[in-house]
This record gives sequence, C-alpha cells and structure tokens, in this order.
Amino acid sequence: MTTHKPIGPVDATKVPRYAGLGTFARLPQIDHVPDYDIAIVGVPFDGGTSFRPGARFGPAAVREASRLLRPGYHPELDVEPVYEVQVVDAGDIACTPYDITRAVREIEEQALPLISADKKLISIGGDHTIALPMLRALNTVHGPVALLHFDAHLDTWDTYFDQPVTHGTIFRRAFEEGLLVEDKSMHVGIRGPVYDRNDFLRDHEFGFQIIRCSDLDVIGVPAAIERVKERLGDTPVYVSIDIDVLDPSYAPGTGTPEMGGLHSRELLALLRGLNGINIVGADVVEVAPAYDHADITTVAAATLVFDLLALMVNRSKAETNAVSLDDARELQAASWTAS
Repeated sequence: MTTHKPIGPVDATKVPRYAGLGTFARLPQIDHVPDYDIAIVGVPFDGGTSFRPGARFGPAAVREASRLLRPGYHPELDVEPVYEVQVVDAGDIACTPYDITRAVREIEEQALPLISADKKLISIGGDHTIALPMLRALNTVHGPVALLHFDAHLDTWDTYFDQPVTHGTIFRRAFEEGLLVEDKSMHVGIRGPVYDRNDFLRDHEFGFQIIRCSDLDVIGVPAAIERVKERLGDTPVYVSIDIDVLDPSYAPGTGTPEMGGLHSRELLALLRGLNGINIVGADVVEVAPAYDHADITTVAAATLVFDLLALMVNRSKAETNAVSLDDARELQAASWTAS
C-alpha cells in the first residue's frame, strides 16, 4: 500500500455532486497524487461488437452516474475503500476505433504501466473485447489467473465473420494463449439459446464451469457463492462483469440483452459474498448508454465498480494483517529463543 495518506474524493457536503470534474466517484486524477494502489481506467472501444454498438460511450456515462455514489463507507463489506488506500482515475485509454488488432495492442500497451505487483486496475468498457488485452497485461505481472466471468453469454466462440478477436471470442483466445489457470475459471449468469448444442461441450473443454441463471432458481445465491469460492480457492482472479448478466429490466443499456437475467440485488449479493477472494484485476463492460432512457444501466455499472474496489481493498487489508501477524509470531519466537 502507498505510504502517504490517501487523497479521497471531493467532499459532497461542500461541493454538490453534480459539480466539478467528472472523474469516477470524483476521485483524484492519477497525475494529482504521488502514488496509488488502485486505478480506474476507461476503455472506450466497441469495435468488437456483433449487434448493437455504443459501448464506446460507456466509460464517460458510468463516470457521470458515479456522481450518485457515496463512496466513503461500504456498509455490507465494512470498508472505507477510498480512504484506506489511494484510488485514482487514470482517464481513458486511447485506441483506434477502426482496427481491432491494433486497438487490442494499444489497450494492452497502455494498461501495462498501470499494473504492478502492488497496483491493481479496474477497467470500464467498452465492449467485452477489452478483457483480452487486460488479461494479457495482467499476465505479464501475475502470470496465469482464474477468470470469474459474469455474463449472459459464454464468449468462448471461435470467430465472427472470420475475425478471431471480438467481444464473443475473447475467452477462447485467452485459454488458447495460456492466460488462464486451467480448471479454475467460471461463468455465472449464462442463459438463453446458443448457436449449437456443442457450444457448451467446447466451453467445458476450455476448463470452464457454469452457473446458469436457471441454476440459481434451484440452488440459490448462498450455494452459488460457495461453489464459486471452492472453484477459485486462493488463486489470483480476474473478475469480468458484462452488464448484460443483469436482466434487461435492470440493465437495458447494453448491446445484446437477454431475458431472464440476474436481479441487481442477486448480482450484488453474489459479488459481496465473495469477499476475501484474491482479485488482481477486474472490468465492467458492455454499457451502451444510448439504449437506456433513465441511466438505470450506468448506475448499476458504477455500483459494481465501487463494489469491486471495496473487495480489492478488503483483500489488501487481510493480506497486510496476515503479514503483521506473521511478523509478531517471528518476534515472539525470537524472544523465546533468546531467553
């Protein structure tokens, strides 16, 4: 963790939340602090979409919706994330809207300097294509990671129109490139029809397990949480949340909505129930604000980013406390030896 006292967001009791610069939750910009622990970065790219475009406007809209947050204290997770570590807004990654291959390379190159062994990154998309360069950058620092993927769709298909990298193919590419820890990754929230009955067989061959929305109707949220925690263990995890994991009634502003999705409260319960897992990176993607008349989707996305932030801070605190306890034990053992 950084050694300086964290600089928090603008005080909403002194400056109205609708005023001032529109950084995420009105946090400081990255160049306004001496160091940071967690950065939030926008990736306004939607060149990999297969149906409704518009997620390029997601980062700006989610930041605007984040003005509604009161980020000082998270009651359910009992943490003050923006005051316990230094969190910053790292602005947007600039990438071409015309060439997927080049854009993916640019995203990876610009994300990599923001990540280190003690610096974490949450990205706001953008379509789901951005998860592949983020995983590549993360692997440079952490090696292969487990993937916890909240989505209506598998995103492990092979190609669209002969294109190997799109928002529906990234996790197949990630598996092929060795970016994922084998037999640790998991999809949650899958639903709806697929192109072929063998899609699920192939997905299983890539090392994924699935909790479908219909499974939650049977086993419930607590059992789903236990299944995910057992699967992930203490492996470093990348959490990728496609906003279409929510039912369209809770997130209409997305490119490929599917009926029968998670309720917003279910998704928050699932996420908060995973408190303690080793999240080293995360994204919230596929927010396309033009399809939402009342900012419902962007408020949901901003809340999810804040929850991911809180989970990361709680894990960092637990690791720091564990190190302190180990130091105390070593000192105690040394004193016994000396006596």
